[in-house]
Amino acid sequence: MTHPLIERLLQDLEYPEISLANHDDFVARPGMNVVFFPGDPQTVRDATDVAVVLPELVRAFDGQLRPGVVTDTFGDGKQLRLRYGFKEFPALVFVREGDYVGTLTRIRDWSEYINEIKVLLTAPKRRPPGFKIPVVAA
Repeated sequence: MTHPLIERLLQDLEYPEISLANHDDFVARPGMNVVFFPGDPQTVRDATDVAVVLPELVRAFDGQLRPGVVTDTFGDGKQLRLRYGFKEFPALVFVREGDYVGTLTRIRDWSEYINEIKVLLTAPKRRPPGFKIPVVAA
């Protein structure tokens, strides 16, 4: 599923559409790459809000952020989501030259985005959180 505000990112602003086929090349590029996972805009309330905010963040950080959009929520997007281990949509996943740096989920206040992205721009790489599987003793 897509929405006109998400389509705007792809068509008007020419953000690349990210899939399993091009993901690794996209996140390996120099600088900070931001993978936007809107989720299904029919069910994820904040998806379109973040679709509006993302171009403003790109502008505010004056070329320091390179955005891409995952539109296939239930196919490639599901596998990529597992790779990064976030639990809520929408998500902005920050990857510097192939190395995971962090994730911001849901809609945020503008000042929170600015402050957290400033930290992420200089943060060291780290391991994605992944999903935890409960261990049950038999």
